[in-house]
Amino acid sequence: MPIETKSWDAAEVLNTPADIAAYLDTYLEDGTPDELLRALGTIARSRGMSELARETGLSRETLYRAFGDGGNPTLGTLLRVLQAFGVRLKIAA
Repeated sequence: MPIETKSWDAAEVLNTPADIAAYLDTYLEDGTPDELLRALGTIARSRGMSELARETGLSRETLYRAFGDGGNPTLGTLLRVLQAFGVRLKIAA
């Protein structure tokens, strides 16, 4: 009998700010900038782009462009999105 598998999507399990913070922390430690952008896009999908647009005051198009392939969000966009996720950027030595 063949084993049945299902694609795993991290967006399905990123439900709390703690989950989101742990997920992003991993990419900040070991990932490339492109991988971090994909991680942010995954989190945005977990929230829903329409809801995220309402929470940040940014358009859905801006969010898709910022966190899609080749995206390059401004610091302002990044900070607004992180705030909507319930997490903050922290620098530590």
